[in-house]
Amino acid sequence: MNQLLKIRDITTRYNLSARTLRYYEDMGLIESVRSRDYAYRMYDGVNVKRLEQILILRKLNISIKDIKRIFHASGSEIVLEVLEKKVEGIDEEIALLHELREIVLEFIQQIESADFGKEADIKYLYEKAREIKTQIVHANYSGNTAAVNRLFEVAEKLDSKIPDIMIVRIPKFRAVTSKLMIFEKLFSGDFEAWQEAHSHFFRPVIFDVPDFLCEKDGKVEWIWALLDEVTADDIKPYEAVEYPGGLYAVSVSRDGDGESHEKVRDKVAKWLANTNFVPDNTRALMGHMIYVDEEIKEGLGYHQMNLYTPIKLKKDSITGTAGL
Repeated sequence: MNQLLKIRDITTRYNLSARTLRYYEDMGLIESVRSRDYAYRMYDGVNVKRLEQILILRKLNISIKDIKRIFHASGSEIVLEVLEKKVEGIDEEIALLHELREIVLEFIQQIESADFGKEADIKYLYEKAREIKTQIVHANYSGNTAAVNRLFEVAEKLDSKIPDIMIVRIPKFRAVTSKLMIFEKLFSGDFEAWQEAHSHFFRPVIFDVPDFLCEKDGKVEWIWALLDEVTADDIKPYEAVEYPGGLYAVSVSRDGDGESHEKVRDKVAKWLANTNFVPDNTRALMGHMIYVDEEIKEGLGYHQMNLYTPIKLKKDSITGTAGL
């Protein structure tokens, strides 16, 4: 296959975002070329084949760091090592789930012999389990005490697979905007160079970070918070917007990895389902990098990206208020 494929062709064929393609390229997994007749990046047959291999490995939940090791290896030893470790991890999780199943079944037997009455709420059940754990030493408990202790150990190990999520409130702020556009156009245009040359215009909003990349309808907008003294004339040819701020669920993903973003946001959505918050679809999803640190990147194999999911209280969703 000698035909060069455009980014749009690749993203359509493999259901990827341009941002994910750029991430794979930044990580050294694929390479693009440029044509005299086309200003943007294109991909030849070798790199399309490499991309297909990456997608297969990612479906197997192989990390980018391990994929790089596989591609840089001359033989099959590394890929076999990586896959064997993956099987070991799966076996460990299966064993934990089986053990948790046995513990839950034993709990069911204990509950069936107890009088819970109106106290059937799942939160109460968790509290009851903690009471049982506490009362083991102080009462004649007829159940399996080891199973109760093991329940919490297994649950903690399984919970460690859930992403850490924090709820924050971002204050209102004034920002210069790139305007909404496709990702490729934003990072091949003039805005990035302009903001680098005018870094003295900006101020931090949260976590000492002044900027957010906002995503809406398949396009992105880059906004930078402005100091109060910066005027509309100072930022020409760009414009200022008043950003409303509000409540957000914050989680950590891999910078530029659209697939990772989707997985993290899916887990955030499931986590929110067990809270009194719901997603606020009137505001854009956002992200920013707290640390652009090469030592951290070397250790992890990627830059960290904080993802911001706009949220509001369920009661505000019912009444129609914004919850800001």
